[in-house]
Amino acid sequence: MSVDLPAPIAAYIAAENGHDTEALARCFTDHAVVRDEGRTIEGLTAIKQWKSETKKKYQHTVEPLLASVQEDGKTVVTNRVAGNFPGSPVNLEFVFGLEGNKIASLEIRG
Repeated sequence: MSVDLPAPIAAYIAAENGHDTEALARCFTDHAVVRDEGRTIEGLTAIKQWKSETKKKYQHTVEPLLASVQEDGKTVVTNRVAGNFPGSPVNLEFVFGLEGNKIASLEIRG
């Protein structure tokens, strides 16, 4: 299924599935914040470390199923996430806050 995504989000998904941590980090602003699994990850160095750890642990892929823009301007992308974890695959919402052509915030929720 093809989902129309803003360029920074499409680049994030491509980097995620390409296992390219450096390309993924380039999708974010310098002061970006990620919320995932009860953790808050702040800044590019921490985001790169988080992504390396989660890729190693879960060996996951992300398939966008649906995208919508909320009233607050954030883009919600429902993804099928498949990998090395119980219950795989699962649908998770990735809530992106964009700043220009970069991701300023990302919240991953079940």
